This record gives sequence, C-alpha cells and structure tokens, in this order.
Amino acid sequence: MQKAQRDSMSAEKGPRADHGVWGDEAEIVDAAINYAWRRITQAPDPVSGARPAADLALAAGTAVTPWGIGTAAAIKLFDQVLLPATRSQNAPTNLAYIPAAPTRAALAFDAVTGAANIFAGTWESGAGAIHAENEALAWLTGLLGWPSTAAGCFVSGGTMGNLSALITARAAATASRPRPADGWKIVCADSAHSSIRSAAQAMDVTVVTAPVDRRGHLTGDAVNAVLTSTTGVFAVVATAGTTNAGLIDDLDDIADACERHQVWLHIDGAYGGAGLAAPSVRHRYAGIERADSFIVDPHKWLFAPYDCCALLYRDPAPARAAHSQTASYLDAIDREVHNPTDLALHLSRRARGLPFWFSLAVHGTERYVRAVEQTLTASRLVADAIRADDRLRLLVEPELSVLLFDRPGWDPQDYATWSARTAESGAMLCVPTQWNGTTVLRLAFVNPDTDAEEVIETLRTLGQGELRGARVEVDGS
Repeated sequence: MQKAQRDSMSAEKGPRADHGVWGDEAEIVDAAINYAWRRITQAPDPVSGARPAADLALAAGTAVTPWGIGTAAAIKLFDQVLLPATRSQNAPTNLAYIPAAPTRAALAFDAVTGAANIFAGTWESGAGAIHAENEALAWLTGLLGWPSTAAGCFVSGGTMGNLSALITARAAATASRPRPADGWKIVCADSAHSSIRSAAQAMDVTVVTAPVDRRGHLTGDAVNAVLTSTTGVFAVVATAGTTNAGLIDDLDDIADACERHQVWLHIDGAYGGAGLAAPSVRHRYAGIERADSFIVDPHKWLFAPYDCCALLYRDPAPARAAHSQTASYLDAIDREVHNPTDLALHLSRRARGLPFWFSLAVHGTERYVRAVEQTLTASRLVADAIRADDRLRLLVEPELSVLLFDRPGWDPQDYATWSARTAESGAMLCVPTQWNGTTVLRLAFVNPDTDAEEVIETLRTLGQGELRGARVEVDGS
C-alpha cells in the first residue's frame, strides 16, 4: 500500500495511533499486508515440505533477539526458509490425509479478522462477529434438518468439538441419573476418529467398541447390542465420513438404538459433514437430523482456513448447563443470548468463523454446493480409472470423496518409494495408509481445483513395474 493512500485512509478513519513504545509501525504493517496479498493471490507450491529439525534451525538462525532483526529480514526469513518448510495444504495435488482448500476470499478475511482483534467469546464483546458466525452456523443447521432453535459455536478443530459435545452429553446424563459404579462409558466403532479416545481419556471415561459390518459401517444392531449389555453409557458416537475411508455409519438405525435406550447421539462429521451440501450424496445422511450434537470442520471440505470447527447442538440448553463459567468478573455477561463461551470448553476465542461466513456471503451457498459436487465428481472419475486399470484394485466402494486402492504385488516399501517420488516431483501428495492390516494407498478429494485427469496420469506410474532399487521415475525422466 502506498504511503499517500495509507495517509488518506488514516485521515478518513480518524487519528492515527500514538507511536508509543512500539514506534511508528506503519511501514511494518504495509510490508506484512503486501506480503499477505501476494501469498493469497499466488498459486501454492506443491513441493514444499518439512525439513530435518537441525537443518531448519541452521538455515533459520536466530530471529528473536534483544533488539529485533527488522521487518525486511523477518519477512525474508519467513518467505524463503520457514514457509517452504511447511506443507502446502491447498495445492490441488495434495490428496493426503484431509487437506484444506480455503477460498481466497476466506484467506483474505482471515487477515481482516485478525486485524479487527475481536474477542468473540461473549455477546457483550463480540455481538457483531457472533451474529455473523451464527448466520453461517444457521446454514449448517439447515443442512442438518434441525429446528431454528438449534445453536452452536466455532471451536479450533474436531478434537475440541468432539470433547465439548461429549462433556455436554455426560453432564446431561449426570443430571438425569447417578454415576454408575464402574464409571461412564462412550460407545463408538474402531473406525471413529482418534479424538474420541483422546476425549475419553481426558474425561476419565471408558470407550466401548461396537463392531462394524462387512461394509465398514457402524450399525444400529451393533449399537443396540452394546447398549443392551452395557451399563453407564452416556453417549454413542457415529461418524459421517470416516477419516480413513470416507464411510458414513448407519445413522438412522443408530438413532433408533439411542432413542430406545435414551442415550445421547453425537455425530462426528469433521470431514464428511460437508457432503450434506451435495444433493448427489445427501441421502446417505438419513437420520442425521436426529442427532443431539454434531461437528463439521469448514477447514476441511468447506473451503475455510485453519482453525475452524462448527460445533452444533439440536437443543443448546444442555450445552449451556455444562459449559457456562461463573465468576465475579463474568457476572455482567448477558445469558439471554447464546454466548460461544457457554457452548464449548473455552472462554477466550477469536472470531474464527468469520472467514467462513465472509466466503459464504461473497460467493453464496449455491457455489458451495457446486464446489462440493465438483470434488465428488473428480473422485468418481479417478475411481472409475482405478477400476478400469487391471494393475490397480479399488478396495472400498467410495461413498464420499476418499478412495482406498492398492497395486497387488507391492509391499510397503514400494508404496513408500512411489509416494516419496511423487511428492518430490510435485506430481501429487498421496501417502500410504493401513486397511484391514495391509498397506494401501489413499486419496482424499476436498479441493475443487483438483484435476481428475492429472491425478489419473500420475496413477499410471503405478503400473510401470516394481519400485525396488528406485527403477521408476514418476516424472517420466
């Protein structure tokens, strides 16, 4: 931003800040904002990635010093050393784990959100921001088929969302019946996200595993059998889009079992919940409207930046009873509205839902529907190509946008070698995983800019023979 323009804007907005102890930071702000603009508008680097710790420490040197290294040096260090040592999550060829593909609008408004410096824990301090976040949450509750009285808040990620929901579920159970002698319990499948076991450990409760069926789904019959034979269960966790395979549990039948035994149903849709926006797969979520709580991470498949998880309750009253904090310095808080601090395990929070809201407001929900459908289309095209290649084998019939497949005859080292070479060349990031005790390959599509034909072309290198001894180059050289 040019100095004359900056001075003009300062005059329009009122007096400039007193320089104080920090001195005049205007040039620093200009440099940072200009760098952010360049980063947001340029294409991501598909070959960036971690460096060994000792190597990175040597390259970075010491930046935090008594008198500072200055703006230019700090930005240069970030741009040339630190950022290249991170994985580009929004590269269209990053198909590993569950990546992220935020819109540029969301990335830009993340900078605006930071600049606004809003405390978004209570209505008193952050009413405008919370209103906007609630509008984005209302779109999600509409996709769930929940009543307008549903409410929630944005937390850092699925781990915090699941933990907060389960704390609410236990508090609701405690209010209605005594704690069992052998302690409280959660029921889930082995395919549930690792954060469920982490939450159970933090809460000092037991996880009881229900078996999945031959399709890899948790079923109502399995849940009912566990609930019939087990005392002290306060919550069942079902998954709408398992992380490893993208499978959706039998939600309606599970809801029947929970209703029969009067047990809280929490649905983890951290990755897969975004599919609710896609008409082509909406039928797979039948029964989700009966859940008591639900999470989805917009930073996964709803095109928001980190860190952003939407935690929602069909009836927010139990959450407020479980999470509201009381203290003399909190007495002035308006409890007639839904304060985010009353709905999860947090107090201080930034308005992390604003970038998601801004992108929704700018682009419209119909474009979000198209974007989710586009990723599903790309995953289906690649699945078809895998089926058509007699050297590859699709292992699970895909339900959302995750593909599991293998190359018969390969061992774990073959997969690791091929994965490393595709990553180093920038062709694609696809890392091995485990399925039924064997090493396989996995692709997760969440970026509407991913080109199916480009992915298919890279997968053809899987048929070029054995990789032992590094005999195959994925870039054709």
